[in-house]
Amino acid sequence: MFEATVTRRGGLDMQVCVPVGWEDGQVVTFAESKNPCGTQYGWAIRKEGDLLLADAPERNPCLKREGYIHITLDA
Repeated sequence: MFEATVTRRGGLDMQVCVPVGWEDGQVVTFAESKNPCGTQYGWAIRKEGDLLLADAPERNPCLKREGYIHITLDA
């Protein structure tokens, strides 16, 4: 059985691989538990329309684990 995991950590962003059915709150809670943000507002999911996504979707299917998606969060 797969578990959610952090796939990339940056200074002010991170990417996680989580089950496709997870809601935004679950994603943020997981991200904070694995890599505490340390900013006043904590982690926020990078939403569609954000210039940093460069027209990519907010939730991308994981190519290695069926039923999982990659989500990028910003501090």
